[in-house]
Amino acid sequence: MPQAQLSLKGRALRLLGGREHSRAELERKLGPHEQEAGQLARVLDELQAKGFIDEQRVVESVLHRRAARLGAGRIRQELQAKGLPGELVGQAVQALKATEVARARAVWRRKFDAPPRDAAERGKQARFLAARGFAGDVIQRVLGGSADDDDGL
Repeated sequence: MPQAQLSLKGRALRLLGGREHSRAELERKLGPHEQEAGQLARVLDELQAKGFIDEQRVVESVLHRRAARLGAGRIRQELQAKGLPGELVGQAVQALKATEVARARAVWRRKFDAPPRDAAERGKQARFLAARGFAGDVIQRVLGGSADDDDGL
């Protein structure tokens, strides 16, 4: 039996059931399914009024899922890609800065069991941390710091 075509509201609820989405993400994903002009905006307004779309929850969800493995730079990119307002992104990144060194050190320890022996190894470890969005000064503190230097910036 062929599956019935989902309404825009049904599609939006299905997406929101999987994870939190920002309004901009839903507009991008559901735009091709809009059949009449303004229909999508009305559906999203209704869902936002009922609390199904909440940009603060999107930020909290991303931080919860990704902060243990990624640096503030990479998380900033993800939040901006979701179309979230700049002030929300800025607040989230500022909150991450307090634990940046400790998180970078934890990521580094999971991957590498010893400090770099030479310049090539140091470069490899630095690139690993940089690819995960950690800033250069944080990388220097992790690779050159002592084991008890777990304070934030």
